[in-house]
Amino acid sequence: MRTIMLMNAKGGCGKTTLATNLATWYADEGMKVALADFDPQMSTLDWLEARKAYEGIPDIEAIDAVSGPVRPARGTDLLIMDAPAGIHGKAINKMLLRVDTLILPVLPSPIDMRACNRYLSELLASGRVSKHQTRIGIVANRVKEQTRVYHDLEAYLGHLKIPFITHLRESQNYIRSAEKGLAIFELAPSQVYKDVILWDPLLEWLKI
Repeated sequence: MRTIMLMNAKGGCGKTTLATNLATWYADEGMKVALADFDPQMSTLDWLEARKAYEGIPDIEAIDAVSGPVRPARGTDLLIMDAPAGIHGKAINKMLLRVDTLILPVLPSPIDMRACNRYLSELLASGRVSKHQTRIGIVANRVKEQTRVYHDLEAYLGHLKIPFITHLRESQNYIRSAEKGLAIFELAPSQVYKDVILWDPLLEWLKI
C-alpha cells in the first residue's frame, strides 16, 4: 500500500484541498483509496460525508485518525493522510513513520514563506526524509499568477533543494467542488480546464 501525506505547520494552506482531489483522482483511476483525517476540524471527513449524496462515483474510504488508529481496509492501494497543523519536533517523526511521499502546500505570502522555511528545516532533519525514505515536494497553492508575491514565492522555492512541483490557481472551482463533496476533476471540463492542467506536473511527479 502506498502512502501520501499532506503536511504543513500552518493551517489554511490547502492540505485538505490537495488530499481530497488526489484521493478522487486515484479513485477515478480504479485504485482502492482511503483518506485519513488527522485534523480535529474534520474537514476531510465532512467532504466525504457530502460525497455520499452521489451515485456512480468511486468510493473513498473515510478514516477518523483523530479518534482511532489508521487501519485501511484490506486491499487498499493508496492511503492519503491529511495531517493537522502545528506538528513539530518528535511528532513529525511519528507522523512520517509510514509515509512514502510528503507534499507541502505553501501559500504565496511573506508570512507563509518564512513559516515554510522554518518548517522545512524540521522536516529535513527528520529521519525518514534525511535518509530519503520519504520523498518530499512543494506545491504553491491559491496563486494569482501575475502578482509580485507569487513571483517572490516562485523565486524562493526555486532556490530550495526540495522539488517545487507546480502551483494551483486561486479558483472558485475548488470551493464549488468542495461544497458538493466532489473534486475539480468531476466538474464540467469546460469549467475547470485551466485548473486541471496545473495538476499534471504533480500527478507526473507522483508516478516516480
